[in-house]
Amino acid sequence: MKKFKLGDIKIKKADPQALTDKLLLINLYITQGLTLFIGLIWILLQKRNPFDILNFPNSVNFVYWGLGLAGIMLIVDFILTYIVPEESMDDGGINQLLFGNRPLWHIVVIAAVVSVCEELLFRGAIQHGLGPYWTSILFAVIHVRYLRHWIPTGWVFLSSYGLGYIYIHSGTIWAPILCHFFIDLFSGLVIRYRRVS
Repeated sequence: MKKFKLGDIKIKKADPQALTDKLLLINLYITQGLTLFIGLIWILLQKRNPFDILNFPNSVNFVYWGLGLAGIMLIVDFILTYIVPEESMDDGGINQLLFGNRPLWHIVVIAAVVSVCEELLFRGAIQHGLGPYWTSILFAVIHVRYLRHWIPTGWVFLSSYGLGYIYIHSGTIWAPILCHFFIDLFSGLVIRYRRVS
């Protein structure tokens, strides 16, 4: 039996174009499943009840917080696309591969899964322990495909901080979930239907 050596591990950059659609979806859903699992464990370790965090609010104020921030983020994103060079905002083609040929129902499912899983971990668990600033740094770091350029990295950080802000001021995790869902849905639809036209 060959002895395992840590030095034998080779890390190489993944080429998004080498990913098949099936592999991309498997990777997405496994990653989101792990995100959800880690978030739930973290919340339980904080001696909190995940169902309390996910309680749906009695008031619709969270809709104003969520859609208000989503509107601001979309306007800023639109402005950035005109003033920042396209290669600076490049994500390596992952979003195009993910949404480019996806049916509408699947874009909605992806946006829902990602928004719930990531917000439960980042706003529901991590922000409770570290606050919005450090949570936003971690959020920017996990969006590794943007780290090659400072502008999208900064934008992801500010977006995350905004999500943390509306979580605090709305008093419910459903505000950042709604905002995250709407941003991902809108972005996915733009990618999907821009390609068609």
